[in-house]
Amino acid sequence: MSIVDTPERRQLRELTRAFVTREVLPHLDDWERAGEVPRALHVTAAQLGLLGIGFPESVGGSGGDLLDSIIVTEELIRSGGSSGLVAALFTHGIALPHMVAAAGAGSGGLLAGRRGGAATPDAADDLVDRYVRPTLAGTMIGALAITEPDGGSDVAGIRTTARRDGDHYVVNGSKTYITSGHRADFVTTAVCTDFPGSGELTLLVIDRDTPGFTVGRRLEKLGWHCSDTAELSFVDVRVPVTNRIGAENTGFLAIMQHFAAERLSLATQAYAIAQRCVELAVRWCRQRETFGRPLVSRQLVRHRLAEMHTRAEAARSYVHEVAARVAAGEPVVTEVAMAKNVAVAACDHVVDQALQLHGGFGYLRDAEVERHYRDARILGIGGGTTEIMNEIVAKGMGL
Repeated sequence: MSIVDTPERRQLRELTRAFVTREVLPHLDDWERAGEVPRALHVTAAQLGLLGIGFPESVGGSGGDLLDSIIVTEELIRSGGSSGLVAALFTHGIALPHMVAAAGAGSGGLLAGRRGGAATPDAADDLVDRYVRPTLAGTMIGALAITEPDGGSDVAGIRTTARRDGDHYVVNGSKTYITSGHRADFVTTAVCTDFPGSGELTLLVIDRDTPGFTVGRRLEKLGWHCSDTAELSFVDVRVPVTNRIGAENTGFLAIMQHFAAERLSLATQAYAIAQRCVELAVRWCRQRETFGRPLVSRQLVRHRLAEMHTRAEAARSYVHEVAARVAAGEPVVTEVAMAKNVAVAACDHVVDQALQLHGGFGYLRDAEVERHYRDARILGIGGGTTEIMNEIVAKGMGL
C-alpha cells in the first residue's frame, strides 16, 4: 500500500468517479461547445465534499492535503472527464491559497511585510469569510490574475500598478489568459505597489462589480474548451486596503510559495491524461480490425501500447513521490520542476500515439482522445513553461 493508495483515498477515488459518471459525462460535450461549466456544478461538487478537498475545515474546506487533491484530479480525468474541466471547476485551487495562508500566518507569519503594515488576523479572517468560505461552498467563483499581455512568465516584471490613496488602492493595468476570468465573482490580482516592473508585488482581491474593472472578450483556445478564459482591464479601480492579502510588497513571495502545488496539479493532469489515453487506445486496438485482424494482434501495436503505458506509469510514480515530499514540507523546487516536465513529456508522447492508433476517428470531435490531444498542449505552458522548468532544474544543478 502506497501513501496515495490508502483505504480513505480509495473511497475518495470512488466518490470522484461516481461524481464524474453521474454529473459530468452526460453533459461534458455540451459544456465544451458552450465554453464553460454551469455554476450548479460547483454547488454539487461542494455538497459532495470534492470542491473543498485540500483546504482545512477551519476555512470551510473538506480537509485533506495535496495528495488528496491529486487523487481527485487524477480520478476525474481517468473517469472520462478532462483537464479543461479541472481548470474550470477547481480554479479556486490557485485563487484561494494565498488568502488561507495569510489567515494562518497572521501578523507574524511569512507574509509580514517590510512596509504597509502586516495583515492583521482579523483582516485575514474577514477575507476568508467573504471569499474563501462561499467559494468552497460553490456559491462564488474566484480567479487568479498574474499574467499580463507583455509579461509571460516574468512575474517580477508585472506592470499593473496599485497606488495607495487613503484607505484604498487605485489599480491600473491589464491581465490576460485568466482562467475562469469570464465567470469569476472576484479575482486575486497581483499588482505592483512600486514603479512598474520593480518586483514589489502585492496581492489584492478585486470584486467583479468594482467600477473601472472590465472583463474583456472570452478568449477562444486550442483546448480547455469548457474552461472560460478572459482578458481583464483595470482603469482607476478603487480597491479597499482591507482586500489586501497579507502585507504590502509580499505578493511575490506568496505567489512563489504556491507555485509548487499549481505545477504538481498540472503534472497530475498530464500523467492522468496519458493514463486515460492508454486505456482508450487499448480498448480501441482490441475492437478495431484491419485486414481481418484486431490491431492489438500486431506486435508493433502491442509494443507501442507497452511504451505508452510505461511512460505514463513512470511519470505517475515520480509525480507522486515529489508530491509526497512537498506535502511533508520539504523544499523541493527543483524536483517539482522536473516532475512537471517529466509528466508533460510523457503526456505529449502518449496523446500523439493514442490519436495515431485511432486513425481517422481519432481526429473527430466525437473521439474522446481528440479532446485530450488538444487539452494536453497547454500543460507545458501553464504554471511555468517547460523552458522555465528547465532553467529551475539547471539552477538546482548549480549551472
